Amino acid sequence: MKTIACLLSLVCALPLVGTARSQTTAPRVREADVIVYGGTSGAITAAIQAKKLGHTVLVVSPDKHLGGLTAGGLGWTDTGNKAVIGGLSREFYHRVWKHYQKPDAWNHQPRESYGNQGQGNPAIDGQQRTMWIFEPHIAESVFEDWVKEEGIEIVREAYLDRSSNGVVKKDRTIESIRTLDGTVYRGKVFLDATYEGDLIDAAGASFHVGREANAHYGEKWNGVQVGVLHHRHHFGIFKEGISPYVVPGNPQSGLLPKISSDPPGEYGAADHRVQAYCFRMCLTNHAPNRVSFPKPEGYDPKNYELMRRVLLAGWREGFAKFDPVPNFKTDTNNHGPFSTDNIGMNYDYPTASYERRKEIIDEHRRYQQGLMYFLANDPNIPEDVRKVFAEWGLAKDEFVDNGNWPHQLYIREARRLVGEMVMTENEILKNNPVKDSVGMGSYTIDSHNVQRYVTPEGFVQNEGDIGVSTRGPYPISMRSLMPKKSEIANLLVPVCMSSSHIAFGSIRMEPVFMILGESASTIASLAIRNKTDVQSVSYKDLQPLLLKNGQVLEYEEKLPEDVAVASLKGIVVDNKDATLTGHWASSRSTKPWVGVDYLHDADAKVPESTAEFATKLPLKGRYLVRMAYSAGGNRTHRVTVEIHHAAGVAKVDVDQTKAPSEKPWVDLGEYTFNGRSVGKVTITNAGTSGHVVLDAFQWLPIE
Repeated sequence: MKTIACLLSLVCALPLVGTARSQTTAPRVREADVIVYGGTSGAITAAIQAKKLGHTVLVVSPDKHLGGLTAGGLGWTDTGNKAVIGGLSREFYHRVWKHYQKPDAWNHQPRESYGNQGQGNPAIDGQQRTMWIFEPHIAESVFEDWVKEEGIEIVREAYLDRSSNGVVKKDRTIESIRTLDGTVYRGKVFLDATYEGDLIDAAGASFHVGREANAHYGEKWNGVQVGVLHHRHHFGIFKEGISPYVVPGNPQSGLLPKISSDPPGEYGAADHRVQAYCFRMCLTNHAPNRVSFPKPEGYDPKNYELMRRVLLAGWREGFAKFDPVPNFKTDTNNHGPFSTDNIGMNYDYPTASYERRKEIIDEHRRYQQGLMYFLANDPNIPEDVRKVFAEWGLAKDEFVDNGNWPHQLYIREARRLVGEMVMTENEILKNNPVKDSVGMGSYTIDSHNVQRYVTPEGFVQNEGDIGVSTRGPYPISMRSLMPKKSEIANLLVPVCMSSSHIAFGSIRMEPVFMILGESASTIASLAIRNKTDVQSVSYKDLQPLLLKNGQVLEYEEKLPEDVAVASLKGIVVDNKDATLTGHWASSRSTKPWVGVDYLHDADAKVPESTAEFATKLPLKGRYLVRMAYSAGGNRTHRVTVEIHHAAGVAKVDVDQTKAPSEKPWVDLGEYTFNGRSVGKVTITNAGTSGHVVLDAFQWLPIE
C-alpha cells in the first residue's frame, strides 16, 4: 500500500521551486513559429494543425502524459451530436476505431461480447469510421503515435514560470515565455491549451473564475442556483431530508465532513465557487485484471458517514455511471447526491500555486480512493452494496506508472478568458446569432454541483447541478478564442476560452477542445503569414481553410417531433410559443410530448416560474380545452391551471404523476369564448411540490 501511495505522490507531484541557474549562465532558448503550452487533447490537435500548415511548432507541456482527460480516464466520450465533430477531432476517433479493429486489441474481452458500442456510422465521406468509447492507455498511445508521425517535439513536465519573469512582452506582443527550469521559448504566436489557463494570467489577459451573476450577461442558468434540481445528484430525491449533523438532528454536534457551514447565496448571484472535480476511474470486475481498491493514507470512515446515510435512505444507483469501455473496464463518473465529485474542495485550484494545486489533487485522490475503499469494505454499510463493490477494483493495465490511478484530475472548469467576445447561454441556445463559427458544440449545458450546504429546514442539500438542452448544435465564435485586442496581440486560447460559466458547461467537452485547438492554429497560421495580430485575421480568409480541413461550421438540426403539432386538430399552442418567466428547462426524456420537447421547472420553486399559453380563437362558441404533459413519478401531484374564458377564469388542478387516459392529453373542461377573442391559459409552480411539466394546450371547437 505504501508503494502505491509513493508512486501517486511522485507522479502527481508538481514542482516546488524552479531550477536555479547561475546569473552568468545564459538561459537555453528554443524558438518556433507556434508555441503550444499544454498537453491536453486540444493542445495536440493545435500542434498537429500548425505542423500541417507548414509552421514550426513546439509543445511545452506541464504534463508527463499526453491527451489530458481523453487519455486520463474519460473514455466514454461526451459527444452530443457526432455529426458536428469534424477535422482532426474526428480523425482522433477514427484512429481509435482503427485500433479496435485489430484482434489483439481485445485481450480481456471477446470483441463480439462488447458489440458495437461507441462505433459511429460512416462519416460524410462514407469511409471514416469512428469509435467514441475507449480505454485510457489506448487514447494515450494514439496521441503519442500521432505526434511522432507528424514529427512534433513535446517538452514534458515543463511548467510555466508564473512570476513576473515568466512572460516577456513588448507592448501587446508576447515575445517569449519561460519555464521553471529556465528555458526560454520564443514564438510568433502562443496558444494556452491547458485546463488551468496559467498563460492567460501570466501574459496579462482578462479572465474570470467562478460564476457570473445572471444579470451580468442576461442569462438564466448562471450564478447561484439554489432550489434548481435538474439531475438526481441532490438530496431532494429522498422523501425525507437527511441530517447534515454528526448526531442526526443536533446542530450542536457539528457538521459532517464535506458539508459547508456557509450560506449558499442568493439565487442568480455571482460567486467565487467552482464546479466539482473528480478522477474518472478506470475500473474492472474482471478478476485477472483487477487490483483491489487501495486504502489511502489517513483513511477515516467518518469522512463517508453522509454516504452511509444516503445508502440507508435506500439509494442504490451507485453503478449508474460505470460506463463500459472495451476489455471489461469502465469510465466511472460521478452519480448521485454523494459520489466521486469532491464538492467544495477545489475553489482555490484555478489560481493556486503549483504547490497548493498538488495538495488539492492529492486530497481529491485520497477522498476518492477512500470512498471506493469504504464502499467495498466498511461493515456499517448495507451488505448488498458492499458485496457488489468488493467485486470491483482498479484496472491493472491502466495508469501503470501511477498505481493504476488516473494521472489527470478532471478539471471541469478553472480560469475562463474574458476576450474579444464572450460565449454565453444566449449564443448556446441560439438566441444570439454567431456569424464567425470556428467549430460547433452540441452537448447539454452541463454543470456539476458547486456546493453542499445546510437548508433553512436543517437538512443537507447540493447546489449548482444544471442540465439544459441546447436544442441542437450551435456555432462557437472565432473571437471567443482571442484575448481583447487591447491586451495581447498573439495569444489564442482553445480550452479556457472566453465564455460564461454556464456556456462553458456545454463547450467544455473533449471533442470540442480538439476542434478549437485545430481552429486556433489555423488562425495563428493566418496571423503569421499576414504579419498581423490574431484579432485582425479575416474570417473570410479563415472559413475556407477550416472547411477544407473538414471542420463543421454550421449544422441545421431539425429535432424530430414526437407528436407533430401540424397533425393535431383544433388550435394548439406549443411550449415554444409560450410566454415564460423563471425556470423552465427543455427535456426529451419521457414520451410522449408534442413538438420537439417539453419543459419542466426542475422542481425549483424560488423564484416562482410562470407560463402563459395564448391564442386567438377565430370562432365564437364552446371549446374543449386540453393540456398535454408526460407523466412521471417525480412530477407534481397538483398544479393549478387557470383557463381564461368569456365568463371569467376557471381553475383546474392536474396531477402530473398520473398519465392522461388519452396520452398526452388531459381534458380541462368545456368553456365559451367570444368570437375573435384570445384564449389564454396560465400556470404557476408556486405552492407545488415535484416537477411541473409544460408541453402544449389545445382548443377543440365543439360543434
